[in-house]
Amino acid sequence: MSQLKSKGISLEDLSLNFEEVHQGLTNAEAVEEANRCLYCYDAPCIKACPTDIDIPKFIKKIASGNLKGSATTIMSSNPVGATCARVCPTEELCEGACVLNHSTKPIVIGDLQRFATDWAIQNEQLLFKPGEKNGKKVAVVGGGPAGLSAARELARFGYTVTIFEAEEKAGGLDTYGIVSFRLPQKISYWEVEQVEKMDVEIRTNTKVGQDVSYEELMDHYDSIVLAIGMGSVPMLGIEGEELDGVHDAIEFVKSTKSGEITEELMGKKVVVVGAGNTAIDAATCSVRKGAENVKIVYRRTANEMTAYDFEYEFAKQDGVEFNWLTQPISIKGDENGKVQELTCVQMELGEPSADGRRRPVPVKDSEFTIKVDAVIKAIGQTRHLDLIENFGLEHEGGVVKVDPESRQTSNPKVFAAGDVIFGKGKGDAMVVTAAQQGKEAALAIHKQLSPAPTATA
Repeated sequence: MSQLKSKGISLEDLSLNFEEVHQGLTNAEAVEEANRCLYCYDAPCIKACPTDIDIPKFIKKIASGNLKGSATTIMSSNPVGATCARVCPTEELCEGACVLNHSTKPIVIGDLQRFATDWAIQNEQLLFKPGEKNGKKVAVVGGGPAGLSAARELARFGYTVTIFEAEEKAGGLDTYGIVSFRLPQKISYWEVEQVEKMDVEIRTNTKVGQDVSYEELMDHYDSIVLAIGMGSVPMLGIEGEELDGVHDAIEFVKSTKSGEITEELMGKKVVVVGAGNTAIDAATCSVRKGAENVKIVYRRTANEMTAYDFEYEFAKQDGVEFNWLTQPISIKGDENGKVQELTCVQMELGEPSADGRRRPVPVKDSEFTIKVDAVIKAIGQTRHLDLIENFGLEHEGGVVKVDPESRQTSNPKVFAAGDVIFGKGKGDAMVVTAAQQGKEAALAIHKQLSPAPTATA
């Protein structure tokens, strides 16, 4: 899709731009692809999946026409498996490990996973039931992928689970933060519904520390899972950030998923600062909102960008321009306080910093300006330090310290999963990783609260 022109584009046209891009496999295509699978006994694709989905098993069930069995196999291992079918970097994970890479082309595992879970969604399947109640209660703070995953597993073990979610709807990143033309909200809503129908109570519009106290959670629940994700985009720290037309990328993407598509960017020039997946999402959303020109500026090179390769290719296909080794230093506005110009400086890579990436340094006398109508900040996210510290947890710059296997924090009653334990050098912050960490936290809680009986002589 090339960048849209402002002429002749209506709001209805813009809304259509946000419909899902990839339509998935037909029944005939899915069966044909499933029959290509070798159903490996010691399947490397399973080992490459962070949630250990039995991939040959779910594919074989597609080949035999057992779509409910296929979806159940997927969702049993990954409580947000329908989302992951659309957003996982499969070429780096399961498909990258497929043995057919050596002879032909890999099985399109992500598309097959989507085919099975889409069938379950369209046919309103309820795949799991709660376990027999064991009298224990667990609070889950945050209803994103990690929180939903922990809650679903705990419900299967028989715990009474309550999710405390600050937003109007649960689902976290999947509901609000991933562009709708890749992940429609209905997919996330179905995954939330699968959890809620297991007698999990989800209290939305409920902020811990404001609507419910820390003391209440500590006193009334046997264990707590902290799955709070991250917060807003931090300030750039440059002159002009307060001007009209400077946006937080998280809120910008969220507005395209939860509100009406508006025409404020129609025919405008947009610059996105940053080169992670959220930056790509903000840029491609800007294109779909009718922006005439969209640029991404990043202070390092393409080799250091954190966005997935498929996201980068997608943005280039949309006509997004990339300005590497470029650092914004100020934003200027017109007499009405509206963004008008972005001043940048060229950078070059110096010595490596603590995270192993070469540190960008400014090139002398290299300032230049870009005419712009909107600037979107996408340089990472802040941490919920108040929540972390009020639970008395050890952390490093907002990254909660946990036992790598159990996900237990410095407070033995509190476990953590998802972005709240993710930091530089600690792995990939993927939806599928968050789901696995939620499962691990749930299992550790179950072991702690329901220890095996002691053997008697």
